[in-house]
Amino acid sequence: MMLDDFMIRAALAGLGVAIAAAPLGCFVVWRRMAYFGEATAHAAVLGVALALALSLPILPAVILAALTMAWAVTLLRGRGYGMDTLLGVMAHTALAAGLVAVSLLSDVRLDLMGFLFGDILAVSKQDLGVIWGGAAAVVALMAWRWSPLLLATLNPDLARAAGIDPRREELWLTLSLALVVAVAIKVVGVLLIAALLVIPAAGARGLVRTPEAMAMGAGAIGGLAALSGLWAAYLFDTPAGPSIVCAASALCLAGMLAGALRGPR
Repeated sequence: MMLDDFMIRAALAGLGVAIAAAPLGCFVVWRRMAYFGEATAHAAVLGVALALALSLPILPAVILAALTMAWAVTLLRGRGYGMDTLLGVMAHTALAAGLVAVSLLSDVRLDLMGFLFGDILAVSKQDLGVIWGGAAAVVALMAWRWSPLLLATLNPDLARAAGIDPRREELWLTLSLALVVAVAIKVVGVLLIAALLVIPAAGARGLVRTPEAMAMGAGAIGGLAALSGLWAAYLFDTPAGPSIVCAASALCLAGMLAGALRGPR
C-alpha cells in the first residue's frame, strides 16, 4: 500500500501540520503571540514526562500541559510583569523542568531528541490518524470562530459592543494552539513548533490583501515547506524537522521580498 512508504507518511504528516498551523499562525502573528506559542510548546515536554511517569497516553497529557501553561500565562498577565518577561520565565522553566523530569524516569526509554526536534520519518499510520484528526478539529474550530476571533483580535472594544467576549475567544484560540502543539510534536518537535506557526504566516502576510487569503497563503507556504524540507533532508541526509523549518524560512524570506517589491498591502 502507498502508506507503507515512510516518505509518503512523512509527507502527509507534514501537510497535516501545515494545514492545522496555517489559520492559527495568522492569529499568532496578528496578536504578537509568538512567545506564547513557544511557551505552550515547551510545556509539552513536561506533559510527556507526566504521561510516561503515570503510564498515560501522551496526546491527552501534552494537551493538558499546554492548556495549563496557557491558563497560567493568562492568569498572571497584567500583574506588573511584561508579557515577554513572563513568557520567557515560564517557557524556559517548563522546558527545563520537563527535561529534568524525563531524566528521572530511569525505567523508561525515551528518544528525547525525537521530542525536541521531531521524528517525522518514523510517523506511523496511527500517528497520521492523530495528526489529521487534530488538524481537522483545529480547522473546524477556526472556521467556526473565525469572524468573532478576527473582530476580537482587531478591536476588542468593538467586539464587546457586538456582544463578543474577547476572553472567551482567546480561550478558543488557546485550545487550538494546544491541539496544534500536540499533533506537531512528531513532525518538528517542541523546540520548532513555534517556528512552524509563525514563519509561514509571516511569509504570506505581505502577499495578500485579506485575512482569509493570508490563512490560505500560510497553508500553502507551510505545505510547500514540509515537502521541500523532506526532499532536502532525503538528498543531503539532514534532520527532517529542522530542514522543514529552514525551507519555511527560505519561502518566508522570498514572500517578504516579493511583498516589499509590490509595495504596502
